[in-house]
Amino acid sequence: MTNALSRLLATHDWLLADGATGTNLFNMGLSSGEAPELWNVDHPDKIRALYRGAVEAGSDLFLTNSFGGNASRLKLHNAQGRVHELNRVAATLGREVADAAGRPVVVAGSMGPTGDIFAPLGTLTHELAVEMFHEQAEGLKAGGADVLWVETISAPEEFRAAAEAALLAGMEWCGTMSFDTAGRTMMGVTSAQLVALVEKLPNPPLAFGANCGVGASDLMRTILGFVAAGTERPIIAKGNAGIPKYHDGHIHYDGTPELMGEYAVLARDAGATIIGGCCGTMPEHLKAMRAALESRPRGPRPSPELISEKLGGFSSASDGTGDDEGPSRERRGRRRV
Repeated sequence: MTNALSRLLATHDWLLADGATGTNLFNMGLSSGEAPELWNVDHPDKIRALYRGAVEAGSDLFLTNSFGGNASRLKLHNAQGRVHELNRVAATLGREVADAAGRPVVVAGSMGPTGDIFAPLGTLTHELAVEMFHEQAEGLKAGGADVLWVETISAPEEFRAAAEAALLAGMEWCGTMSFDTAGRTMMGVTSAQLVALVEKLPNPPLAFGANCGVGASDLMRTILGFVAAGTERPIIAKGNAGIPKYHDGHIHYDGTPELMGEYAVLARDAGATIIGGCCGTMPEHLKAMRAALESRPRGPRPSPELISEKLGGFSSASDGTGDDEGPSRERRGRRRV
């Protein structure tokens, strides 16, 4: 299957993705606890402005405002009956902005985790997860999304369910996990285990990788883990703009545009093909990332030492791969997907 993203991947050495959704919307007036997805209908001009901010900063693709657009998440706002509508509108607004860009821009339908825990620890079953993701995928498809973008996943079971939902919807997809616990996801998945999981799927993603997590340094170490596992599939790097700091009742990220420019180049040199930002990443960061990627020649694969020198230290001694014999590994034990 050929779509807008696969065509760009076939003709570009790297692609610039977008930045934060939540951070930008909070700056536009979104209140804490408010469902961003409701803004697709209630404040469509602000959502268009969100998308345009990424496109005008040079992004080749942007994610729709539908991260929490599944029935389980929307139920918290008594909007579980509006899944198809809210996702369809999120993609429709994105289609308008992308089609007016004057160049190829991919509309990626964002699908975040359900927020539920799988049985036997929780109540979520594979069938129910597939049903929720499929409902969301059909809404994004109806609105004109080019590809589904499953992100910030921590459980392998949820990754598999989203993959099956994409197949049911007849759409290509990309998938990222969040490695925020000493180089592992919250449910214990390592970078190498995600590579193995991706290759075993009946319908593997067009591209896969990591988003969010702790800071850009930690995410870069995860990217090196993907490459070390020998994958030939395009890798996604969507790191946060530094580390969150709490000031005057608001969370701010300390990553400067210059730091994110360094991160973008390091991500490319490490082996990532789709490079963007996550929490805290604003249009000014994206502009700096684009400028750095265009102006600086490709270099050798960076070492962990160079990454920490350029982007700041790692949040943990362990990278989660199990290669180290440090106390963090002893404490957590081994996890298998």
